Amino acid sequence: MSNFESQLAHEVEPPADQKKDFAMNGRVARIDVAALYLLYGQAFNQIYGPEERAALSSRVKISGQLMTPEDYRASSEIWPEVEMIFSGWGMVPMDEAFFRRFPKLKVVFYGAGTVKSIVTDTFWRRNIRLTNAAAANAVPVSEFTISQILFALKHGWQQAHFIRKHRKFPSAYHPPGAYRSTVGLISLGMIGRLVAERLQHFDLNVIAHDPFFPPEEAAKFGVKLFSLEEVFARADVVSCHAPSLKSTEKMIQRKHFESMKPGATFINTARGAVVDEEEMIQMLKKRPDLFAMLDVTEPLPPVEGSPLYTLDNVMLTPHIAGSLGAECRRMGKLMVEELDRFLAGKPLRYEIDEERFRTTA
Repeated sequence: MSNFESQLAHEVEPPADQKKDFAMNGRVARIDVAALYLLYGQAFNQIYGPEERAALSSRVKISGQLMTPEDYRASSEIWPEVEMIFSGWGMVPMDEAFFRRFPKLKVVFYGAGTVKSIVTDTFWRRNIRLTNAAAANAVPVSEFTISQILFALKHGWQQAHFIRKHRKFPSAYHPPGAYRSTVGLISLGMIGRLVAERLQHFDLNVIAHDPFFPPEEAAKFGVKLFSLEEVFARADVVSCHAPSLKSTEKMIQRKHFESMKPGATFINTARGAVVDEEEMIQMLKKRPDLFAMLDVTEPLPPVEGSPLYTLDNVMLTPHIAGSLGAECRRMGKLMVEELDRFLAGKPLRYEIDEERFRTTA
């Protein structure tokens, strides 16, 4: 097993007389249920802190059971008693070989966002439960997005670029400002909705494109729905939150950037694949008045020599909108809450079924 075992040996263990089912604030704890952690060692420390590990150890038999992906690949050991896996970044694909090693697995708690890289066709035939922490990860993404929207409405990055390049302040600049300006959101999924809710605290006009979102629901967030073309043409800032699906691949094209208002900003914290990057670069070169704030690209990072590294009207960040540092603990906490629902026989709040898997990032 991994070198994290010694660290885990100091986890909080439940008293010996509680090594059986017992009630806990209306929940049922199952100390006899075997579980383990399966993720990168660094991710383990980030997602499952001392508080989260103690909570899990008080509910299931998990202390000392950390397997890294390197451990998994280096061994052929079978775990016939394991019914639960608590995971995160570094989880291995759940294929036929995986299920031969975990024959009694019932549920996977994935303490991170997308599960696209770990779910296989075999998984759906096994009738195993799966939940993830995308809702917890959506919180810092929405916070980061709000910060960039407000900064973009001040043309903050443009001014910073100018000062760094020319070593003087611009003689005049006319940003739209954060009063009655228009912010456009692409997709009202989990993150888009959070952004829309938080934008209600500002004096802004919020519009969105999401062909699957009911207009009456959008109205509850003070959002009006428009076509993708109209959002790009109307907004001072366009923020992309679309999932990366076959249907959204290169959805945002040259014509959308071409229609943007003078001085408008495009923000992408979703996935680079939803943008036709070559066409975006062409328009950013043709229209230096536009600005792109990109936390994601396709590929990520951009290829060596990409104009995205050198264009004055582009700001790149290395996919930092999601959970970082202590923010990761929010995802571990959510997995503890999902475990409590599972043990109590309640529906998992963030369970992923095959339909949801096909339509989300």
